[in-house]
Amino acid sequence: MKGTFSWKWAVLALSIAALMSVGCAKKQTVKSEGTEAPPSASAPAPITEAPMKEPPPPMATAPAMPPAAAPGVAVTEEKMSQFDDVRFDFDKSEVKPDGRKTCGVVADYLKSHPQAKMQIEGHCDDRGTAEYNMALGERRATAVMNYLVSLGVPKAALSTVSFGKEKPLDPGHNEEAWGKNRRAHFVLK
Repeated sequence: MKGTFSWKWAVLALSIAALMSVGCAKKQTVKSEGTEAPPSASAPAPITEAPMKEPPPPMATAPAMPPAAAPGVAVTEEKMSQFDDVRFDFDKSEVKPDGRKTCGVVADYLKSHPQAKMQIEGHCDDRGTAEYNMALGERRATAVMNYLVSLGVPKAALSTVSFGKEKPLDPGHNEEAWGKNRRAHFVLK
């Protein structure tokens, strides 16, 4: 019995040693443009098969606080939009007056660019079930699409998709973050 007892301790000690040697992955820092540090003399040169014209973008982890984003640019790396997002009240899909103003700008653009196609993404905050939020996101995207059609945009130029609560603009869990996440986002195709 003493031999199996020491065997268990040896396995435990090896497991702990392996975990300690692997450790946690080192987080990389995100640097703003124009603030790159000069390359150090001790850093090894990367091995490449062919010369690169531009260095690859640095790998980075998501920042703890969402950056100040331009209108329609999400922290979740969704496609950028030149248009503001349409915001919604909690558990609603009605296009509010400020949303109608944004839709007017989008409609003017689409009418002056008849070849353009627009996808309207419906988003929700993280409260509620995934299924409920997918349906609510679709209602929001459809409400915006119907309003654009009422402004004279051809329905063939529009499509909708719902992301529910899966792509939050702000990962916070407070009213300010939820307000940012209840939106319809425009993506030119």
